[in-house]
Amino acid sequence: MSKKKKSPAQKLSRFLRETILNYFQSNTNGTFNYKQVAEALKVNDSETRKLVFTILNELAKEGVLDEEQRGLFKFAATTNFYNGIIEFTNRGSAFVMVENLREDIFIPAKSTQRALNGDKVSVKITSRTRNRKPEGEVMAVLERKERLFVGTIDIQNNITFLIPDDPKIDVDIFIPIGKLKEGKNGYKAVAKVTDWPENAKNPFGEIVEVFGHPGSNDAEMKAILVSNGIKFTFPDEVLDEANQISINLPQEEIATRRDFRSITTFTIDPVDAKDFDDAISVEFLENGNFRIGVHIADVAHYVTENSALDKEALIRGNSVYLVDSVVPMLPEHLSNGVCSLRPNEEKFTFSAVFEMNESAKVVNEWFGKTVIKSARRFSYEEAQEIIETGEGDYKNEILLVDRLAKKLRKERMKEGALEVQSTEIRFELNEAGFPVKVLKKTTKDSNKLIEEFMLLANKHVGFFVGDPKRQPRVTYIYRVHDRPDPEKVEQFKVFVSKFGKHFTYKDDQDIARQMNRLFEEMKDESSYNMIQQMAIKSMAKAAYDTKNIGHYGLAFTHYSHFTSPIRRYADLVAHRILFEVLHNKFLHHAHLSSTAKHISMTERKAVEAERTSRKFFQAQFLKDKIGETFVGTITGLTDWGMFVEIDENFCEGMISLKSMKDDRYVFDERDYVVVGVNDNREFNVGDKINVKVVTVNLAKKQVDFEYVSTEKS
Repeated sequence: MSKKKKSPAQKLSRFLRETILNYFQSNTNGTFNYKQVAEALKVNDSETRKLVFTILNELAKEGVLDEEQRGLFKFAATTNFYNGIIEFTNRGSAFVMVENLREDIFIPAKSTQRALNGDKVSVKITSRTRNRKPEGEVMAVLERKERLFVGTIDIQNNITFLIPDDPKIDVDIFIPIGKLKEGKNGYKAVAKVTDWPENAKNPFGEIVEVFGHPGSNDAEMKAILVSNGIKFTFPDEVLDEANQISINLPQEEIATRRDFRSITTFTIDPVDAKDFDDAISVEFLENGNFRIGVHIADVAHYVTENSALDKEALIRGNSVYLVDSVVPMLPEHLSNGVCSLRPNEEKFTFSAVFEMNESAKVVNEWFGKTVIKSARRFSYEEAQEIIETGEGDYKNEILLVDRLAKKLRKERMKEGALEVQSTEIRFELNEAGFPVKVLKKTTKDSNKLIEEFMLLANKHVGFFVGDPKRQPRVTYIYRVHDRPDPEKVEQFKVFVSKFGKHFTYKDDQDIARQMNRLFEEMKDESSYNMIQQMAIKSMAKAAYDTKNIGHYGLAFTHYSHFTSPIRRYADLVAHRILFEVLHNKFLHHAHLSSTAKHISMTERKAVEAERTSRKFFQAQFLKDKIGETFVGTITGLTDWGMFVEIDENFCEGMISLKSMKDDRYVFDERDYVVVGVNDNREFNVGDKINVKVVTVNLAKKQVDFEYVSTEKS
């Protein structure tokens, strides 16, 4: 492998080729000579203009350009060239996502050239596969994605590379002498790519930050955050602005608000929660109805638009919840102090207050700024005990809101909402921060109680602001969820058939109802959770948008996020706009659509970081169990392996099909089954098998299993 840098002439030639290609793709109907192209690219010197002429003729020979007349070039009308973002797979191949192209373009590993994951590239379609999907090759990298690469420093014979953690980056980064900072062999570090010479196999880079020894929780969690572009420290300006905010409430502001301090109010949260952003108040009215207040931390009162705090919160978009820590959207002084609705402290809130009858029908609603004083902080477990025993603090209030919540939920299901019982893995950590036990959290009535009243507030706020009859119309950020993709629903149909179940539906709206029917039928079966997860995968992803298309999964025509402004920027925006509507201001919020796209993106990054965090702790939990055998359940199948979750500890790993020596196994995508070529032995999702833990890679958060039995458990 050569480390020799390319000449300035080589650099210029490649740069011009990519720029010229991009220019013609942006002007597909134009015809230009080399002088016009040179002028458009602001090329003035004669030598470079000659190079422009040479490149134009090369592109014409390659069929990228048509030479309409001598010296006049046009983008080829029949060209198969497209621009798009390249997304790599773990196997080195990639797909290029092209706007307005129905299908992604598949790029074999040998045809990705010097592209890196997330780059904007120019692609030429070379063929179509047997499934009629386009296949192509990368012709040029048009724009490098600005990103940092996290990995492990590898120094051999005074030659240094950073080996990226990301399995989608299949090339190591060469670190020249003097660009290592304080990095040492084996250290976890962050690098940026500075160049990729034409005659070099690897990109050149420099170390920008060193985390220390790999495998430590701190180093690995920081690495996960950096890999996903998530900041884990606040700028001094932001911290200074936050620390200037007093926790004390000024009397003049209290006087402008509806006072709920004497009304029974409480919070229900996880036992380890610190940022309490919602509380519920309960009043028994003389007419037999109930007044239920959903009180949300008034973050907008403290975080004003375009302040340093606001700009930083927008960049972050949301808080990130790793296994052993939280990366908050707002500094701790606000998230855990000033704004947090802690018990026995007076707090400013923005509230949705509902008068409800015994049937849980809302007969009156009110939205506005309030002041509250929570009398009690319940954990979910404490509230659940009151629901189950009928005894405990504020039992009448807890039992009432539980009763109303169950009726609200029943009505949602009747309207066609999808009923998913979420399960979440939780780790019990010792004093050193290492996992000693893996648990699965299940949703109980106390969780559902809070969920239903948060949904109620979000739904009513969304409709109030987005009421089609409202004039003038208000631009708003909605939480939207599109209808399911028919192709994915058909895959789900095949999947459930493996469990002997039939899934049929009449139309889009009937899909959720039939899934609920299937869930009810399978609720006592071991495959219940797996079926629910596959159902979720068949659905569209929820996102933020200024265009309201409703929320399919909840069966709501209008839905916003209003109830968690401490940890979600969308809710902070919702508070500001609701306040304006209540006061007939109807201000124009510039770039609201781009804000919606941005916070949808930061949400995806947070989800990926949280998922990777769980994978690391799963791998860490199994590190000292190499060689041990467990019973597991097959949770997924691919053409390179089977994913298996250990029944005992819920940790997941993969069995490579190549590692199965008793036969040659292949994945049948159509029937979603792994089959032995010689004996026709089948492995289906949901099958119980015995697995041995053979390797654990903490850096890549991967666990490899070995199939150790030919008998199904």
